[in-house]
Amino acid sequence: MDFTPSSKDKKKTMQQSMLLCCKLYISESRNKAALDSIEQAAKLDPETVIVNKFDDRAYNRARYTLVSYVAHDSTGCPVFSPLQQTVLAAVEAAYGAINLESHLGAHPRLGVVDEIVFHPLAQASLDEAAWIAKAVAAEIGNRFQVPVYLHAAAHPTGKALDTIRRELGYYRPNFMGNQWAGWAHPELLPEKPDEGPTLVSRSRGIVMIGARPWVATYNVPILSTEVSTARRIAQMVSARGGGLPTVQTLGLVHGEDSTEIACMLLEPNQIGADRVQNRVEMLAAQEGLDVEKGYFTDFSPEMITERYMQLISTDPN
Repeated sequence: MDFTPSSKDKKKTMQQSMLLCCKLYISESRNKAALDSIEQAAKLDPETVIVNKFDDRAYNRARYTLVSYVAHDSTGCPVFSPLQQTVLAAVEAAYGAINLESHLGAHPRLGVVDEIVFHPLAQASLDEAAWIAKAVAAEIGNRFQVPVYLHAAAHPTGKALDTIRRELGYYRPNFMGNQWAGWAHPELLPEKPDEGPTLVSRSRGIVMIGARPWVATYNVPILSTEVSTARRIAQMVSARGGGLPTVQTLGLVHGEDSTEIACMLLEPNQIGADRVQNRVEMLAAQEGLDVEKGYFTDFSPEMITERYMQLISTDPN
């Protein structure tokens, strides 16, 4: 009796074990037609799944969590993932539907497609995530003529995302002291990008592309409209400000009656949401402010893998 697995069984095993996750950050959440066009493009290949979508109207920002498998050659090197063309199709749709010059939001950004970050899931490795990040970066730079900055494992020296952003003025609001509007920087970039031109299209901006182990995003609302206070609290929560190690923060306006501490937990298994929540509450109490319970903006890696398997299993092919 022949027990050799069929190609379909091999594919199923691959889809279960070697997975890559892409978080695609788009500078738009108020234009439904634009988001619909991006989502339609991302759904063209049934082997890639949109596992989650998070959008925030005040920030005018959306994030898509996309997952697919990665295939290898006979030597074990990654050679193909449906995720690559799916991401490029979504990026093309974004550039066709959104003009950065007319964009306004309470979250910093430097591009229509502001960031693309790849994470390994299940048995995939960081090397595989870096491979697809660099491939996508090269195509975006060449095909769309958009400057691309690589970060973390996709960068030759592992340069940190926040370091690049500071060099490019990402954290400086340019409207009303707490909003980001249009393209407010020189068209000739001060730092040479890793891919694409050194001259920026004001309608598209630039994009950061990286690969790294899982990062959790956790936001804590503060019942105050004083953005200066929120920024001060955010600074004291962050590792950069002497607060919690491996935590990066932003203090941002969030709607008409509140602010928010937006947090990136770079090593969520070491410094988790509870530690962040407690520190924000303590610092806010010293300012006489109330804090709401924070929230994650995405699922955990385990939940994302589980949801991918559930969704892909509904594909009749």
